[in-house]
Amino acid sequence: MNIADNINKYLKEIGDRNCKLVAISKTKPVDMIRNAYDSGQRIFGENKVQELADKYPQLPNDIQWHMVGHLQSNKVKYIAPFVHLIHSVDSIKLLKEIEKQAAKHDRIIFCLLQVHIAEEETKFGLTEEGLCQVLDEVVKSGFEHVKINGLMGMATYTPNDEQIRREFRYLKDLLDTVSLKYQYGSIDLAELSIGMSGDYKIAMEEGSTMIRIGTGVFGARH
Repeated sequence: MNIADNINKYLKEIGDRNCKLVAISKTKPVDMIRNAYDSGQRIFGENKVQELADKYPQLPNDIQWHMVGHLQSNKVKYIAPFVHLIHSVDSIKLLKEIEKQAAKHDRIIFCLLQVHIAEEETKFGLTEEGLCQVLDEVVKSGFEHVKINGLMGMATYTPNDEQIRREFRYLKDLLDTVSLKYQYGSIDLAELSIGMSGDYKIAMEEGSTMIRIGTGVFGARH
């Protein structure tokens, strides 16, 4: 397996689309991440706070670290000094904690609001109503250290491509709708984080600006 070849494959497929490759490095050792870094990749995603905090000091400081997994409020402080983007914000409580911890380090943390679009109840995310409630609270509170950058969603794990497409399209339409309603200093809904190794092609066709690829870049997890 050649990580550089894998990265180039995805970049070639992305082409001139407005889309970024987030290499999901969870469970992968530092040397594999460095291999990807040396191949030109700069955006990496982790889903566990402890693993992310452990890897951060061992790797170059121009890496853009993304937190893609479910995040508990009491864990924010461990990644607040360096995390660039949190994909999985699903409550106002969590957002307030991110604001608090980012303020301590005098920095801005970019966030995506995670919307539940799948049939599986086990997946996290806001309802459409909950999304608007969070955005209303952001406007009301006037956060200075958090910037809402867009939406994230995970499609149903199914071989039914049309269902996946419907779910992605629903989220893109929702993004377009709320973008028109919420035009505010700390809200800039430009990003749509959808698509993983199994469904990224559909996601790109439906307007993804970030595909989250793990096994396709680093190989199967053991």
